[in-house]
Parts: sequence; C-alpha cells; structure tokens
Amino acid sequence: MSANDYKVTVIGGGIGGYVSAIRAAQLGARVALIERADLGGTCLNVGCIPTKVLLHTAELYEELKHADELGLELENKPKVNWQKLQTRRVSIINKLVKGVEMLLKSNNITLIRGEASFLDNKSIKVRLSDGKEEVINSEYFVIATGSEPMIPPIKGSDLEGVIDSTKALCSEKLPEEVVIIGGGVIGIEFASVYSSFGTKVTMIEMMPKLGQSIDSDVAAMLAANMEKSGIQIQTSAKVVGIEKKDGRLCVKYELNGEDKFAYGDNVLISTGRKPVTTGLQTENAKIAVSNRGFINIDSNMKTNVKNIYAVGDVTGKIMLAHVAEEQGIVAVENMLLGSNKTINYDIVPGCLYTKPEVAYVGITEDEAKNRGIDYETGMFPLVNNGKTLITGDVENTFIKVVTDKKYDEIIGISIYGPRATEMISEFSLGINLEVTVDELIETIHPHPTVSEGLKEAVLAVKKQAIHSMKAK
Repeated sequence: MSANDYKVTVIGGGIGGYVSAIRAAQLGARVALIERADLGGTCLNVGCIPTKVLLHTAELYEELKHADELGLELENKPKVNWQKLQTRRVSIINKLVKGVEMLLKSNNITLIRGEASFLDNKSIKVRLSDGKEEVINSEYFVIATGSEPMIPPIKGSDLEGVIDSTKALCSEKLPEEVVIIGGGVIGIEFASVYSSFGTKVTMIEMMPKLGQSIDSDVAAMLAANMEKSGIQIQTSAKVVGIEKKDGRLCVKYELNGEDKFAYGDNVLISTGRKPVTTGLQTENAKIAVSNRGFINIDSNMKTNVKNIYAVGDVTGKIMLAHVAEEQGIVAVENMLLGSNKTINYDIVPGCLYTKPEVAYVGITEDEAKNRGIDYETGMFPLVNNGKTLITGDVENTFIKVVTDKKYDEIIGISIYGPRATEMISEFSLGINLEVTVDELIETIHPHPTVSEGLKEAVLAVKKQAIHSMKAK
C-alpha cells in the first residue's frame, strides 16, 4: 500500500466524520480524514457548542436578575459583557477542536487539510490548503460534509444586517432589536439568548406553532413563557420581504390576510439548513443525490455505490449531531465488519436549551393520533416537584408520557422543565428496550430530583400519581 492508499477515507471532519474515522481506526483500518476548514464541523464551531455557551450565560444572567429571591445580595446589577462572552465562546471551541485533533493523532489517522472531489468511486482529488493537489486512493469512502444555513428566496435577504445563525454567533455587538424569521430549534434558542440579554425580539413563523417536532402542549407552554419574557411571536405568518426604512430593517409579512411589519437592527434568518456538496463532484463516482441535494443512503448508511457511505446532515435524515455520530459508527461497522446495523430514527431524542429546557423522544400525542394508535397519556405538572420549585422553573412546566394501550408500552415522552435535556436519556433507553408502564413505575427514582417527575407522569397514565391533586 502506497502513502496515498487507504482502507477508509472520510470526507469531512465534523462529528459524523471524525467519529467514523476513529471507529474505522479502532477496527484496524488505515484511515485518512479530509477537512477543508475547522475540525468539529458545524456542531463544535458554529452550532451546538457555541450556542450552548451563550445559552448557559443567558441562564445564569436570568438567575441573577432574581438574586434577591435566591437569598443573594449584589452590590450592582449584573451586566452583559458581550466581548468577554465571545472570548469565552472562542476559547471553548478551540479547546474542543484541539481535542478532536489529538484524538485523530492518537488513533494514527492521517489528517489532510484540503477540499476533496471524486475522480471515481475509488479515488479523490484533494486541493490542499497550499494550493497543491494530490490524489487519494481508497477502498471505502465516508461522505460527511455536513450542512450550512439555507436562505430562502426572500426579497431583501441580501441586505446588510440580514444574518444567518453563523453570523449571529460571531456578531460584534448585541442588537437592540432583532427579527427572527423561523420558529424552529435554532430560532427559538437565539430568541431566548437575545431576550435574556435585553434585546427586543420578534419571531415570525409560517407554521401554526413553534418547533414542528415538539408536542403541541409543550409548544403552547413554551410559546406562552417566551411571550411572557417579552418575545413577540407571530405564527401562521408569511414573510413577504425585507427592506431598509429609517436606518432599520423592516420585515413585511402577511397575517390573516393583512400586511404587518416588524423592525430590527438585524434580521436573523433561521429557516433550516441545506447539504454541503459543492465541489464534491459526486457525479464522477455516480453517487445518487436527491432533488434537494442530499446524498441518498439506505438503512445501512450506504449510498447506491457499494463502497461509498454517507453520514450526518448531508444525508438529510435527522440533522442532529448525535444522529451523525451514531450514523458514523453504524456505517463503519457495516463497512468493515459486514454487519447489518441500522438506526431507529423514531427514538432519536431532541433537545431545546431554552430556560426551562425542552426534551422529547419517541412519538408525540399528535403522531399517535395520526398513526391510529390506541394510546393513553399521563401528565405531571412540575409545580408539584420539590427540586423544580428550588430551581424556580415552575411556570407552565410539565412532563407528558404517551403509552400504547395494547402492550402498556411507553412510546413517547415530552419534558418541559429544568434538567430536561439530561433526563431524556432514561426514556431513550426505556423506549429502545420497550419498557412498560409497570416496569417504569417499579423503578425507584432519587429524591429530591426533577427526575421523580418522570415516574409521576407514568403513574398518571394509571391515575395513580402520588403528588398530583386527585381529579374530582
């Protein structure tokens, strides 16, 4: 095997890519990873990690606003130092990216900085960062090139001050007013950050509710709390265009047949993401691509070309970092071990890092209705939970369970409350193992914790919740 010959070559160094590379190396393969920008991809650099840095500070800031209630006396009101927060964001990103680089090195993975394009299904050309080119030959390829913000064809979207999530993270100062187009996870989290730091926020969403994958009850309570914090939310609204007016940006939208207007120093467009395949020249390897540009894969993560796999956002499945990671492991084990592993996308947990947090896994009540499942629900209001009272995140918070009557099996759960994103894994495991209501009820939960509410919600299915008032 020559210096440029590899068993597995991974294109893209985001979480799906570098996990694929590490797992392949663990299985004894000679591995190369091609990355044209920063290791860690969207998640580490402009997605999961940096947004959570901002959200963590926003949560602490909200706590300090109520210091007196918590028994704390502050000599001065807390202030947001945006520049220092940005410095912290960059510092954490750098540490994690350096950590990924060290992981690759410790697994003897060859890291090649450059942009890859297919020559055929067995070789790629890499334009290196210094402008030179080299050809890499490989028995297998994993495409993990990720995604980028999608800007819809809105008139005025190219105006100065109209930004996407990447630019929002790196902005030099906080806007006094911002209009957010799109009420999905990205839009909701940025709205929470901006609002906590004192920015006036207007959110415009074309669908009837925020967060389309969220349970309707959770979405309603989340919206209620956001509006109480000062965020103006317009759902079922269609954006018509953006223009400059009196030094500010003006977003025109239609609501109930009427023209409405929202103003801001910035307009953040968070209407979804699109695959990154530019320059990849998939046609040279005869790789099938959907009409939306995503790489087509089967249940084993394999493309239509038998030695080429794809993982992560570029596949258009569920565009979450933990899905990309699992796809990477499944792809490589199928590739090198000849296994037949798949992923059950019905039990992928979803999280929103608002305050309070949202987390969910399995199917919602709406989905159960649509699928014709004979189901039951149980709901436990977290105002009745001691640990939630201590955190102060009690208003409108609750845990909701959906069960299948036929087998008494838990098939979905939605949590709106503190620690939600940390607790959801219990039900990810439970649903994966087809846990029943009785099995969860018999599981002892520690006190005092928010997780006690999980058991109470399941008890509520049987109308046996201990810490809820008995319905008359």
